[in-house]
Amino acid sequence: MNQFWQMLDGPGTMDTLFAPENVLLSLLLAFVLGQVLAWIYYATHLGLSYSRNFVQSLILITVVVSMVMAVIGSSIITALGLMGALAIIRFRNIIKDTRDLAFIFFALVVGMACGSQRYAIAVVGAVILCLIVLYLHLTSFGSHQPQNGFLRFRYAGFSESGSTIHDILKRFCSNFTLISVQNTGPENKSEYSYQLVIKNPVRNEQLISDLENVQGIENTSLIMQEQLLDI
Repeated sequence: MNQFWQMLDGPGTMDTLFAPENVLLSLLLAFVLGQVLAWIYYATHLGLSYSRNFVQSLILITVVVSMVMAVIGSSIITALGLMGALAIIRFRNIIKDTRDLAFIFFALVVGMACGSQRYAIAVVGAVILCLIVLYLHLTSFGSHQPQNGFLRFRYAGFSESGSTIHDILKRFCSNFTLISVQNTGPENKSEYSYQLVIKNPVRNEQLISDLENVQGIENTSLIMQEQLLDI
């Protein structure tokens, strides 16, 4: 029975692979690669959901996972015990962005490679993945060209086909749809809401300016749909 547990625990000679100097090297490399990963995330992040704590967590995850691999070593018993301990912890943070989840997995794999002392795999893998992230960022890979917007304004007249408002929208939009019309008060003014497909987002200010020059229009606002999704 004792021989069986010793077999599961792993040979004692494997412990020399996890000598203090080797563990220190693994942790230092994990810290450096975690820094590189965090800088890449910082430089390529887009949107309004940036979090400094998340960037710092990428570094910590890489180092902690490296330490975990050193603790486990070649011991299956230790690995099972660690899994049981981690199962008790409940992580309640919700990852809203799938790209953030990919970076977390990135940090986990790099930490595992460092902790298991596969330094070449850790360095080469981190470099290649960082280059891929930079490529996706610089080329704006996956971006959708049509720019969707939400237009709202108050108008005393009627916005109908052939009106000045529709002529303006046709100049700046490839497509537009009237979503709702609401009577807002005794001034006989209605609030119009349009869903737009903008031809050129650079001309959004000109679109707003032309609409505000129409007599009877007020409280004009244009919100890009991508900004709404990032909030």
